[in-house]
This record gives sequence, C-alpha cells and structure tokens, in this order.
Amino acid sequence: MSSELEEKNRALVHRFLKAHARGDLDALGEMLAHNFVDHSLLPGQVPGREGYIRSAAEQHAALSDIRYIIEYQATDGDMVISRLTMRATHDRGKLFGVAPTGKKWAAPLIVINRVSGGKIAEEWSADIVTPFLEEIEQQARERERVEQDLRVAQRIQQASLPEEVPELEGWQITPHYQPAREVGGDFYDFLELPNEHLGLVVGDATGHGVPAALVMSTTCGMLRAVALTVDSPGEVLARVNEALSARIPASMFVTCFYAILDLESGSLRYANAGHDLPYVRRGGAADELRARGMPLGLMPGMSYEEKETILEADEATLFYSDGLVEAHSPEGEMFGFPRLRSLLAEHDEEGLLVDFLIEQLYSFTGDGWEQEDDITLVTLQRLDG
Repeated sequence: MSSELEEKNRALVHRFLKAHARGDLDALGEMLAHNFVDHSLLPGQVPGREGYIRSAAEQHAALSDIRYIIEYQATDGDMVISRLTMRATHDRGKLFGVAPTGKKWAAPLIVINRVSGGKIAEEWSADIVTPFLEEIEQQARERERVEQDLRVAQRIQQASLPEEVPELEGWQITPHYQPAREVGGDFYDFLELPNEHLGLVVGDATGHGVPAALVMSTTCGMLRAVALTVDSPGEVLARVNEALSARIPASMFVTCFYAILDLESGSLRYANAGHDLPYVRRGGAADELRARGMPLGLMPGMSYEEKETILEADEATLFYSDGLVEAHSPEGEMFGFPRLRSLLAEHDEEGLLVDFLIEQLYSFTGDGWEQEDDITLVTLQRLDG
C-alpha cells in the first residue's frame, strides 16, 4: 500500500475519532462502512454499524466534555493503530448501568481501525468498561468509609454536648447548634459550680470529622475537670492548655471562650483562648468582650488575660462560633463581624435573639445555601425583675 493511501487512512481515522468525541453521529455514519464490524462490543451494544452509532449516542447522553487526546498513530497496510487518552465527566446520565457520579474520568485506549474503500470497515479497541466499573466500585467504598467516619464523628460530638440547659431564676440561656454535613469541632457547655456560680464554655477545634470530634471531646472533658477545682477563667484555660499541648496533634488547636457567671451579682469573669469575641448587647449598642490569649494546644506555658463585666437587667451576651460570621451570600460576600454587631444592636426585645440571628442568616445566604461549617450560638440574658 502506498504511503499516500496510508496517510489518507490515518487522516480518516483521525477525523473519525474527533467526530466520536464531538458526538457528531451524522459524520460517524458517513465514515462507517455499511458492513462495519465492531470486534469490541460494549455491554448492551448491538453488533453492526447502527449499533455502533447508537452506542456513541448513549455515551454522549451520559458524559460531558468528551475529549480524545491522540498521542500516537501508526499504519500497517490498511490498519491504523491509535494510542489515545479518553477524558470525560460522568454527569449526564447512566453509563453501563451506573448513575451519574460527577467524576472526571480518564482512560488510556488502544484503537485499531481497518479502512476499506475510504470507510472504516472494522474496529478493535481496549476494554474501557472494566476500568470504569472498578473505579466506580472504589469510589463507592471510599464514600462508605467517609460516611462511616461522619457517623462516628457525629456520635462523639453529640455525646459531648450538654443534654439539658440550666434553668436559672432571673436568667435565660438559649443555645442553638446547627451542624454542617461534614462535622466540625464546635462545642459548648454549662458547668454548675459552687457558690451560685455557672461556667459557660464555647469553643471550636480545628478541622473536621473524627479528628476534630475527638479533640473537641477531650477538651470538654479537661475543662470540666479543671473548672470544678479552679475559680479563675484564666487559670482554667492555662491548665487545660498545658495538658492539651502534650496530647493534641501538631496540626490542630482549639479556640475557646470560658466565663464564670455569678448568678446573684451578675458578675461575668472571662478569659479567651483565641476565640471569636462575644458581644454584650446593652443600651442600643453591642460591646465586645475582649481578653488576650492564644488558642489551646499550640504551645505550653501560655497565660490568659482575665477580665470582668457586670450584666444588668435585660442585657444579653452572645457567644458564637465562626460558622456564623464566615457564611457567604450567593455573591460571595461574607456575613462578617460588622453585620453581626449591627444586628445585635438593633434587635428589640420581641422574640429570642438566637431566632432573630438565624432568620437574618438565612435571609443573607438565600435559598440553596450549602452550610460550610458548624454554627453554634449561645445567648445569656439577665431578665428584668
């Protein structure tokens, strides 16, 4: 066979593969011989020319962004050998009985075409079904492992959160916990202390899943144990930091705000380990509760500044996690601290503050919002009279 004819055959196969990638069924029909034979039938594929075209249509109904990257072509008489990589995304419909996975798929292929009379007369190709199904099976196993980890993390987190909210004369405590699908490390707790005192904790362990849940659970246990014997928020955080620094993975840390409330006087003594600043709503404004301190577990030997404020009648304190302020609108705008502070200042006495903030959050994020992180809110209000 002349080199000129071999080059024509190679060009025909090149056009044929490109038409297949585009889903140009008319072009495929023009280039296939009427007695075309496919020696590598896919599952459910009918033999012959029409069966081949129908199979190509089914692939395009299941896959988007199909590309054939031709890496090498050679001819041997009327045979054209092509080595290529098929790339596509399985996001449109079923493929080989498998529902859309959204997975980007790449498969190396060897395709051999015999050309006769300027038409594709026969084709042999590598098995693409087995690698596809094996990959889908592997993905299913990985999804099951992730789901199992998620269930374990959820159980750990739920077991660490308080079962009941203290009912205190003259005070109202309202928690709201809204987990994201991928469990984070948010936690809160209420500690009944001696001398009519109440400990309040809000924190967040970095990361997600089981590691974050385990660190969160460990931190909660340490805080409870230390708080029962130490009547100083700063000293409690310092001791927990010392113990946690020796046990926590190097890549993780915990932010935590701890306060001790004197139920009789309204005194709130507090210390902060790198957590988002709580706010006190008083007199039409929202004041920050500032205190310096490094997150827990980063390094030993840390001290924590301790401060105090007095909560008067009708004043409320908001403790929260960063899942609220870091939520985004459909346009990508962040909810942010200034917005939160402004909403706190404008809130009237009608309705719970927590419900008001969640309503404002949903209004900001809009329909179809995918929550990225756990959201924890705890309000502490001193009642009038």
